[in-house]
Amino acid sequence: MGSPMENLFAAILSYLAGSIPFGLLLAKAAGLGDVRTIGSGNIGATNVLRTGNKAVAAATLLLDLAKGLVSVLLAKTFWPGSEGIAAVAVVIGHCFPVWLGFKGGKGVATNAGVSFGLAWPIGLAYALVWLGVLALGRISSVAGMSAVVAAAIAAAILGFTGYVFPLAIIAALIIWLHRANIRRLIRGEEPRVGSSKSKADAEA
Repeated sequence: MGSPMENLFAAILSYLAGSIPFGLLLAKAAGLGDVRTIGSGNIGATNVLRTGNKAVAAATLLLDLAKGLVSVLLAKTFWPGSEGIAAVAVVIGHCFPVWLGFKGGKGVATNAGVSFGLAWPIGLAYALVWLGVLALGRISSVAGMSAVVAAAIAAAILGFTGYVFPLAIIAALIIWLHRANIRRLIRGEEPRVGSSKSKADAEA
């Protein structure tokens, strides 16, 4: 565990990094308008994809993942022991960016970067579950929620016990942010990837 000052620095810088709204900025730069006015209104890659521009959506996904990865790696390098706090802070920054009235994305892609930053085996487990569940069921929200839970479980099984608690906090937050998706899943109304339905599914 880092010192109180190191933890504070890691938390603040990671939150600020997480709060960069890449989806919003890239969509506007590409002339696609404000993604907050379409679909779910979120700034994640899934909602950016609803503009029809796959390249911008892919760039959003990668940058949202990168800010999670970089934040954790910087904490590991400069404030060893504070990477768990950095992990939670960067996801919170993405989900609740101060610049956008605390209305951001749902943290799935950013937590993928966090998982790889904490330990590559955790990140690998995250990616395999995310992609595997998405391929099988084609429901983005289910894939995202499965992956965040898998990361915490993988940390415990693989011996990264110091990361279990922060990953569990992140998983609880992301699942809570998917509560509308869960209600639609129960009703059988959650759209699949590629569906023409307009209702929102999971946001990265």
